[in-house]
Amino acid sequence: MVAILPALKKVGIWLAPPPQKSEDGRAQWPSRAAFLLAAMGGCAGMGNLIRYPSQVYNNNGLQWFIPYLMCVFLVAIPCLVLEIAIGQAYHGGSVVAFNNVNHRLKGLGSSLLYIGFIVGPYFVVNLSWIMIYFRNSFKSPLPWEGRSEEFFYQIVVANVDAIPGNKTSTSVIDYTEYPGVKLIGETVAWTAFTWFLVWVSIFRGVGLTGRVVYFTMGLPIIMTVVIVGRSVSLENAGRGMKLYFGEWHGEKLARGDIWQTAAGQVFFSTGVGFGYFSSYASYNQKHSNAVMDSILIVTSNVLFEGFAAFAAFGVIGYMGMSPVDGERIGAFTIGFLTLPTAITELPAAKFWAFALFFTLMVLGYSSAFAMLDAVVTLVMDSGIGYVAKFGFALLTGIDRWISDVALVFVVFCECAASTSLYRWRDVVGQIGLPSFITFNSSFFGGMFFGVAVTHAAGAPAGAGVGFGLFIVGTLVALFIGKTPDYEPPSNYFNRNPYISRFWYLAFYSGQQLVIDLNVIVGMGKNWNIPVVWAPLLRFISAPTLAIIFGFSYPSFNALREDPLHILGFVVAHICLLLISAGVLLPRWFDVLIPPKRRCEGKIVYAPNVVQGSLETQ
Repeated sequence: MVAILPALKKVGIWLAPPPQKSEDGRAQWPSRAAFLLAAMGGCAGMGNLIRYPSQVYNNNGLQWFIPYLMCVFLVAIPCLVLEIAIGQAYHGGSVVAFNNVNHRLKGLGSSLLYIGFIVGPYFVVNLSWIMIYFRNSFKSPLPWEGRSEEFFYQIVVANVDAIPGNKTSTSVIDYTEYPGVKLIGETVAWTAFTWFLVWVSIFRGVGLTGRVVYFTMGLPIIMTVVIVGRSVSLENAGRGMKLYFGEWHGEKLARGDIWQTAAGQVFFSTGVGFGYFSSYASYNQKHSNAVMDSILIVTSNVLFEGFAAFAAFGVIGYMGMSPVDGERIGAFTIGFLTLPTAITELPAAKFWAFALFFTLMVLGYSSAFAMLDAVVTLVMDSGIGYVAKFGFALLTGIDRWISDVALVFVVFCECAASTSLYRWRDVVGQIGLPSFITFNSSFFGGMFFGVAVTHAAGAPAGAGVGFGLFIVGTLVALFIGKTPDYEPPSNYFNRNPYISRFWYLAFYSGQQLVIDLNVIVGMGKNWNIPVVWAPLLRFISAPTLAIIFGFSYPSFNALREDPLHILGFVVAHICLLLISAGVLLPRWFDVLIPPKRRCEGKIVYAPNVVQGSLETQ
């Protein structure tokens, strides 16, 4: 027995190796490839196979790709550069990293973890449904053959029908009632099993995770290629391809929902706003190529989900489905009704069922442990409601508003706050506090009132109010500001005192963030963060997200009689409270940061001096 223990220990170390250590003692990825695969695994999930095609289907045609690609290039890539760069530079997860940007952004860092905390439990319940299908894929005939809706809603989800509510244009008469409250045994069991697998994958840190990702990324890619090949060979698959990218419905671009769904899909599929990229990047070598890594991660995800969608659209063409204006289908319809129904009509149906649900499980599994890596406590307790007999409706309500409200607002704050508050003491010291407050009040106030007026009186009026407030506030700020002691680095901004003041107000924080991060992530042959990155975040990405965020409130008005949608709406808005509390009461969040690192976000007054890294601070 004594002789066996050393052998078992060696096997355990080989299967679950302890992570490498950096100079400061922090765990480190075994290789750059391990980090990239883990990050890509967090992006490439089951949503690529089922959520993405459902969003494209609901907004069928080439017009979908306009807001989708705009969100990818104007929001996802710049924000991912931010999350990875600060996590890597400051060797900490989202709370520690944003504390280093500014000590009042600890609430923003916490809100990213909060989103993972909310999404993780229902995401794992999705995986438990997939496992039920996977178990049943070994039966002959497949148990959902000829009764796909009955099997999903009555056997898998097993939810009791809700009692609909009633409302008028001004008030709610009766709220929707959900009589089913019992837990569903098999769903509970598979959920517990999935959490166990997630724990096994991360309990030894990035040393073990770095090995697991080779399986969770490699195998699903192979299986996806096989499934896509079979799907596009189906009869009438070409009709589905036409729905995918062969039609144009330009009038849909005037509707808010296409912009909301595009932004939500980009955030869910790339993982921006969930906090795990800063966590993963904190285990990188400090001088890794953050900019190149960010572009590789987002690009690989866009290509993967664009390719994987052929599987769904081949089946859509085969089944003769067509979008109906005003009727939306959810991701669960594609994943648990459309694809399984088509499988029953294929030769070797059992094999294709096994292949589909095994691929969905492994894809979802890699995303699940990415989220849990950022939030490791209390997840099990928060997921109980999703395995009850009203769980599907609860999941739908939470998912809707986390996507439309919380994620959009959190990423908006990442874009705007990091480029407005970084090294703000330098700005105040150069042009004065009244000027600083006036400019930023007009910047944020212009977006707020512009969106509000747009919904009340129309887009032209809203744009006029928003831009007008910003321009007036900027002129006042320039008039009351001091003349800077230190000239801007560019001769263009040195022409007169007013232009110099404008440079400090509009560009200084973002430029210094670029310079200070590039000292770390842009070393050697690494790609530098470009100069245009910060203005893009502040003046393009942030206003775009503010507009998208405004669409969520009219959408909620149509569902205000449903208590689970009300709950989802409230849960999503907790992010706003966390961020506000962090700005007003930053000390409340100090408990989340190691004592020796709590003062790192209070950067001393040093205009135009490169801060660089923790060591130079």
